[in-house]
Amino acid sequence: MITPAAATPLPAPLPALAQVNIARLKAPLDSPGLKDFVDGLDPVNALAEAADGFLWRLKSEGGDATDISIFEDDWLIVNMSVWQDLPSLTSFMYTGLHREFLARRREWFEKVDEAMTALWWVAPGHEPTVAEAEERLLHLREHGPTPHSFSLRTTFPAAL
Repeated sequence: MITPAAATPLPAPLPALAQVNIARLKAPLDSPGLKDFVDGLDPVNALAEAADGFLWRLKSEGGDATDISIFEDDWLIVNMSVWQDLPSLTSFMYTGLHREFLARRREWFEKVDEAMTALWWVAPGHEPTVAEAEERLLHLREHGPTPHSFSLRTTFPAAL
């Protein structure tokens, strides 16, 4: 008699890292002062989608998220994405073309004293909503970094 081999259970899928960052525009998106930023959106987004660890990003039918409202404020733009882990996200953020854009952010966006970036862990396959992002940002602003919503400076391990 042949006994079947014991099935090895598959490991549970790991949580993924969601991030939202918002920025207050200094001028309308179609203004000459924001031309370099707008012209760079497609190349930066393409690099993000090709980056190791990238899983998903918020976008409208136009291919980016510049026409998606957050906090009902026409001067705020939103970027939201999901990554396999923090090293994947930070590797993309601080290298190449995206790093160049970070260095120029003060040309295009107002300096704001409150938290404009929040991170949190999500279940595999989850695509965060703008309402969820607003709640995470507000939570971070009110409570500081916690496992529910944290910053790049103060992170928490995945725990779903």
